[in-house]
Amino acid sequence: MNAVLQCLCSLTPLVQYFLSGRWNTALHEETGESATAFGCLISDMWLGEFDYVSPEAFHSVFGKRYPAFSRRTQHDAQEFLICVLDDLHEAFKEVRAQHSSDAGASTGSGSGTSIITKLFEGQLSYGIRCLKCKALADRPESFTVLSLPIPSTTVCSLQDCLECFFQPDTLTRNNQIHCYWCGGNQDATVKASITKAPQIIIFHLKRFAWQDKHRRKLSTTVCYPFRDLDLSPYSTVSCNKAEYSLCAVNHAGDLDYGHYTAFCKHSVTKHWYSFDDAHVTKIPDSAVQADTAYLLFYTSQGY
Repeated sequence: MNAVLQCLCSLTPLVQYFLSGRWNTALHEETGESATAFGCLISDMWLGEFDYVSPEAFHSVFGKRYPAFSRRTQHDAQEFLICVLDDLHEAFKEVRAQHSSDAGASTGSGSGTSIITKLFEGQLSYGIRCLKCKALADRPESFTVLSLPIPSTTVCSLQDCLECFFQPDTLTRNNQIHCYWCGGNQDATVKASITKAPQIIIFHLKRFAWQDKHRRKLSTTVCYPFRDLDLSPYSTVSCNKAEYSLCAVNHAGDLDYGHYTAFCKHSVTKHWYSFDDAHVTKIPDSAVQADTAYLLFYTSQGY
């Protein structure tokens, strides 16, 4: 919980929204108790008079709303992150007049717009082509966290993970599509593209896999850029162009005992810090690249 909260509280656009007080007017009081606790935590961290603060109040309120997180047991950082983002969205959302599909690559934000959808929500389009009649259909899907496969067991780059995620796939046998034009089940190819790039993009590296009915953790070193991350090779021509800079990294522990830590870049001093619960250490840029990275937080460089 601490590591994920540190990452979220280092995202400048999100921090500015809460420090400006705009969240008070958007808040739905009936669903906003944990969002209020989150806003108070950000205020205490950035404007408070103490050297450190405890997230006990947030944990207590959040645990009442989501009992699975009320106990002091092990949980997956990505699952907690998605739950926090969904909760904040529900607390601040303005319902749209029309319903839209928000399934999400890893999580959807539900109907309506909020500060969460404005900052974190991107859009994918899955181009599905029937291999018999060659008809092409597009299936849109929104995401707030993009889960990427790791294509190597030793070392690879974030770009390798992106290439693996966006490479075309062939759907056959039990995965065939029902083609509207052919009127039956057919083999098809599917390829994803980004049609809307979010202001803040979060990558989840899929380090946990199943092998022979056993769950294992991939200790692959994934090299990730600090700045100038270009998503245009994976985007449509009409997609808004953006390059991204790294601002936070969440690190995972072992398979059965995931002690999470965070590396976060201070938005004012531009220095990197390591957050390990109550232990905070200034670190050199060279230390930010580590082989245990689990969640990567990037913000658009234009912000």
